[in-house]
Amino acid sequence: MFSLQKLFGRDDIFFQLLEQSAAEAQESVLLMRKMLLNPELRTVSMDDFALLRNKDKRITEEIRAQLTKTFVTPLEREDIEALANALYKIPKTLEKFGERLLLCPEEIRKADFSRQAELLESATLTLVKLVGELRKPNLGSVKELNDKLQYLEGAADNLMIDLLRGLYAGDHDAVRVIALKDLYELLEKVIDRCRDAGNVIFHIVLKNS
Repeated sequence: MFSLQKLFGRDDIFFQLLEQSAAEAQESVLLMRKMLLNPELRTVSMDDFALLRNKDKRITEEIRAQLTKTFVTPLEREDIEALANALYKIPKTLEKFGERLLLCPEEIRKADFSRQAELLESATLTLVKLVGELRKPNLGSVKELNDKLQYLEGAADNLMIDLLRGLYAGDHDAVRVIALKDLYELLEKVIDRCRDAGNVIFHIVLKNS
């Protein structure tokens, strides 16, 4: 099995930064769930989402800065940039979800997003483990974790179909249909970002094993 020290150099700064970015993605999901569990939406400010997203943005920028100093192989640099970008898009998309949710009427805010929240928590937890695997990668473990992300993404797709079926088949107000469809799609997109990040990690490990 290969050593990613060949990719990142002697310093483990890239491991640290990518792990921090994955942790911020997970934290943004926990914040989103806190928001959804509070019917009045009074205990969570959008500033909290913005702070997380800005923190992750700084991590992503630091990764890019470090790459210009220490990374020498173009293909490998693209892999790391792709992973950093995929991780950053998780809190960014969840911030957008929070903004849209707060714009909605109260009855839409109280819609049940519990299943999406469960899938997101599982996906980000799996992603955190995957990023941690980069330090001492094991192809079998990475494949197992990535397969789980693929499964969760498929479950999110199936859930989306069921939710849309309910919206289109029911006697709903047009505004409610549009608003909920938008919110559902944003949450599904977050799962897609987790899958994308997992695929990047799997390909890095696979092509260097």
